[in-house]
Parts: sequence; C-alpha cells; structure tokens
Amino acid sequence: MSRDELAWFKSSHSGTQGDDCVEVAVAKVSVHVRDSKDVARPGFAVGRDGWARFLQHLAHG
Repeated sequence: MSRDELAWFKSSHSGTQGDDCVEVAVAKVSVHVRDSKDVARPGFAVGRDGWARFLQHLAHG
C-alpha cells in the first residue's frame, strides 16, 4: 500500500491556525506518521506494537 492510498487522520490536538500538526494512518502491520503541513516530505512508519508502546508512554508520562 502506498502513502497515497492510506487513510490519514489529523491529530485531535491540531489547530486550524497552521500550527504544528501530525497525521497518522494505520495499516495492517504499521502506523505511518507525517507532517500535515508538508505531506510531500517523507514521514516514518513504526510497527503497531511500537506505536502502542509509544502511546502508553505518553499516557503515563
């Protein structure tokens, strides 16, 4: 699946003023992350387990 075929979602904390924003797209085995202001730039992808650990870390400080 190419980056263009992914369903991207903007962070719920993103503003409408052109602030710093990220978008994520969930695939079968990975989560893709990119800059919503410049979607042509390369983003990155992590495994779903790694993404879950990242979110747990954020939730628990």
